[in-house]
Amino acid sequence: MEAQRAQEISNSENMANVRYNGENVYIEHVDQHHGIATIHSLNDPDHKQSVSVTDLEEQ
Repeated sequence: MEAQRAQEISNSENMANVRYNGENVYIEHVDQHHGIATIHSLNDPDHKQSVSVTDLEEQ
């Protein structure tokens, strides 16, 4: 995924179906300059992590 698309999803009121390593995730924040997104699993919202936006997949 590109950083711009990740930012669009993050700003959207409608949650898109985004996966990271095969798991559904929520994008909390996107640093477009560095290409990093802060995400958490839909199954574990307390476990936040920063990942490359290129590792995110929109379904």
